[in-house]
Amino acid sequence: MAEEEKQNIFLCGFMATGKSSVGKQLAAALHWEFLDMDALIESEAGTSISEIFSSQGEPAFRAMEARMVERLAERTGCVVATGGGVIVDQENLKKMRRCGVVITLAADIQTILERSGKTDTRPLLQTADRLERIRTLMEQRAPFYAQADIVLDTSSLTIDEVVTILVARLQQMSHRLHRFHK
Repeated sequence: MAEEEKQNIFLCGFMATGKSSVGKQLAAALHWEFLDMDALIESEAGTSISEIFSSQGEPAFRAMEARMVERLAERTGCVVATGGGVIVDQENLKKMRRCGVVITLAADIQTILERSGKTDTRPLLQTADRLERIRTLMEQRAPFYAQADIVLDTSSLTIDEVVTILVARLQQMSHRLHRFHK
């Protein structure tokens, strides 16, 4: 697909950086459809991401995620909140870039720790030292997150501020992304 035909926005980034919250508001601002990749996977699997991780393992989940990226890449006019690790698979990244703008939402480690809470809905944080696990995962994923078209740190921003900044950045890119005008 040619650059000017990119028709989707893929919000990537570590857990608790605001992908779903920002995605909903960004989609509303653009009058686009919002899709949450994890929710779609849960719906199709008939179970939670945590249960998929515990019963089938992370590789099975990543395979489901890759199939979902393939399907969503065929859509247009969508803001997609991806799972935190989707961008690590280079094939996923290629597919997302081919049909959309890839945006990484980032946050500092302490902000992520606070935002992620103590729930058991985040299977990769089911460990005694959550802070160290976040640090390790962020270090491993940083080179992948950096490959996004736009990277925005959400640590000290409200959801409204993030959306305002992203809409402005997308409009700046509009010479190649014609659908991002409100």
